[in-house]
Amino acid sequence: MARFAHTVTVAALDRGWFEEAAGALVDLLDASREGPGGSVVLADGRPVEGLRLLKGRHLRPGARYGEVPAVPEEAGEVPVEHAAAEAGDSPDAPQAVVLRTWRPSHSVEVESLVEEDGMSLKVGLRLSEPHRPRAVELSLSGHKPGGGSLYRFSGRGKADLAAWWAAVDRLPSAPPAARAPVSGRAVHRLAEARLTLTPRPAEDGSWRITVVLSMRGRWLLRPVGAVVLFFARGPVERGLREAAESAAGEWNTALAELTPSHGEALRAEIADALVNPDGATPL
Repeated sequence: MARFAHTVTVAALDRGWFEEAAGALVDLLDASREGPGGSVVLADGRPVEGLRLLKGRHLRPGARYGEVPAVPEEAGEVPVEHAAAEAGDSPDAPQAVVLRTWRPSHSVEVESLVEEDGMSLKVGLRLSEPHRPRAVELSLSGHKPGGGSLYRFSGRGKADLAAWWAAVDRLPSAPPAARAPVSGRAVHRLAEARLTLTPRPAEDGSWRITVVLSMRGRWLLRPVGAVVLFFARGPVERGLREAAESAAGEWNTALAELTPSHGEALRAEIADALVNPDGATPL
């Protein structure tokens, strides 16, 4: 097994603001309704940008959301309702999102179906206790139709947010958490990889996050995988470092532009971001 690690420093996110924002977002969506042509309309009557009900009942298990595909000019004008229905009936509709569970006091679960570069991808996301998020679980599976087992892969990951907050609330001098709050595993016929993120507070209040990537071959290919990873160690280590630094830079930039608000002001800004994401001001 080959193990790679890199530590980055990122700005700390305020837990109170994060949980308040998550709760406000869930409340806004929970109060929304289906509008004309399958649009999703907030309680104040404004439609959510980029979110349209294609099939099923709004906020009910099995509801399918996405964008209505463009209609060719030669096809003439087609009512929006018909276009949405056709898109909802197509199992291969690109970037369709299916709602599996909507229980704001307990959990929310969605599944995304995507066709990209000849690959069929299914991504599942589950959020526990959305009003005060405690955990986020991610599942991923992909295959290339007709490509055989070499073109199949799967993965699962979990972010234990309660454990994350506990880890960053420790004293800077305390040892890091024994168990990584964020972990994931990806599996292919030939190899598997594990990724963990472990945070700890820095003296200046920022977070120090250690990213660890472990890789190994599977079955009879373990010796071959060990040889390959020996020669590929440099590029893999460099790739992990660059990816971690890039993600940290984007996180720090986003938080630097954030102006936290609370209460009704926060709720109003989130609503504005839902109906006009391009023109929304930083929260």
